[in-house]
Amino acid sequence: MSFDLLTTVEYGGCSAKLAPAELSRVLGGLSFATDPNLLVGISTHDDAGVYQLTPDLALIQTTDFFPPVCSDPRTFGRIAAANALSDVYAMGGEVTTAMNLAMFPSRKIPLEVLREILLGGQEKVEEAGGVIVGGHTIEDDSPKYGLAVSGLVHPDRIIRNDRATPNEVLILTKPIGVGVLVAGQRMGVACAGDYAAALDSMQQLNRAAAGIMQAHGVRCATDVTGFGLLGHALGIARGSGVTLEIRASAVPLLAGVYRLLNDGCIPGGVFRNLDYVAAQARFAADVDPNLKLALADPQTSGGILMAVAPEQAESVCVELRHAGCAVAAVVGAVRPAGPVFLDVCA
Repeated sequence: MSFDLLTTVEYGGCSAKLAPAELSRVLGGLSFATDPNLLVGISTHDDAGVYQLTPDLALIQTTDFFPPVCSDPRTFGRIAAANALSDVYAMGGEVTTAMNLAMFPSRKIPLEVLREILLGGQEKVEEAGGVIVGGHTIEDDSPKYGLAVSGLVHPDRIIRNDRATPNEVLILTKPIGVGVLVAGQRMGVACAGDYAAALDSMQQLNRAAAGIMQAHGVRCATDVTGFGLLGHALGIARGSGVTLEIRASAVPLLAGVYRLLNDGCIPGGVFRNLDYVAAQARFAADVDPNLKLALADPQTSGGILMAVAPEQAESVCVELRHAGCAVAAVVGAVRPAGPVFLDVCA
């Protein structure tokens, strides 16, 4: 399609999320019913909810949608779907069904654009081994798309964000910086090849990572999306009652990200995410200021951050790279609880 979706939005992808500090204040005033079959609920702000159906089967449920992160409708559909499906993979599950969630201004944008978005989403759901079973579409001022996704996992093999233990190492499966590159593309300062690599990264499913985590008995992980690497790492640290040490220089960046940050191309979500972690993070004096910004960059359809036994770290990284996660790397470690949840070193 020739229609440029980026002309319709100010913030695209997971950069459009409500600021994490504001969301925490809203949720802090709500109470939620409990159920003995609810294995993972809202208390730890995990990637998805998990409800036990039988002794050997649990249902994973999640949803995600956002405004366009790219110009091409079908590519946008693929990215939005991959992002929503990622929550199931972060829990160690397998995708079963999905339902489309679409908001679309039919009086301003040709309906063929919506069709392309839906086709892109369908392609990713089918790649995940799932089935689109329906959906819901409403009129809105700007387009938004995502999925409500269901998956399955054995109750004893759920991967959660609150089970990191001291001495484990942290592995990240995808490079970060897509928020910076999307902002750079909108401003006309991103290199075409760098932006294309970001689009490819966002379209990559985390399905292989889920299988590798299960094969190695990993029990703590999260996917990295709108709250940035630091925001999602904070969720692991706070839920597990540990300190996560992040080595800034070890975190893989997409090509072009450092240059754009150095030139002042900084998405607004970076500052919101830094504000969110500020009181619970310590940054060493020699941490590169641009890398500090990158660690808070809002990701869309980012990778998996997992806590792995140290003796398994090398084999897990090798398997991830062979499965298509080319820059999978050890980016830190889990330490006993200290004065802060996040300890960022150079």
